[in-house]
Amino acid sequence: MNHVSILESLLFVVGDEGLTINEIKEILNIEDNEIKEIIEQLSNSYNENARGITLTILGNRLKLITKKENKNYIQKLSVLDKNDTLTDAALETLAIIAYNQPITRIMVDEIRGVSSSYLIRKLICKNLISEIGRSEAAGRPVLYATTSLFLDYFGLKSISDLPNIEISSDDSVKDIYKSKYQEESI
Repeated sequence: MNHVSILESLLFVVGDEGLTINEIKEILNIEDNEIKEIIEQLSNSYNENARGITLTILGNRLKLITKKENKNYIQKLSVLDKNDTLTDAALETLAIIAYNQPITRIMVDEIRGVSSSYLIRKLICKNLISEIGRSEAAGRPVLYATTSLFLDYFGLKSISDLPNIEISSDDSVKDIYKSKYQEESI
């Protein structure tokens, strides 16, 4: 089992949130001395090679971040991105945030069923959502909400002007559940 590879995958999946040393130790089921060696190996692999990503600890969380030397190019990309229209995935993510705000990225991921890190970064770059604080949940994840530009973009005076979403309560679905999935009483 290659713990360096696993750690890199874990950090990639959690994105901006990063992981604490304790979370990594728990997931990998390893001791303090092993975690230091794994982090050092991963860090060295990024520093020895001409890679655009580096490993760093921000706050108390280990994260993969882009190298500072590439900042100007990343800024050019975000400027180009601002001219793009919103994709269906970006609109879906934006709707989830709008109707459930304040909301964490993990909660958005759970609703969508896929990672939303990239889309959330795009929506922040477009100033349609912003970080508004931190949740009281474990790890204190970032909370996101829509911005005033979001309201302008969609021609809304306030969030309360969002169309109501009515969830259909189809009785036939309930009947199927009752008939197929419930035990009959004797």
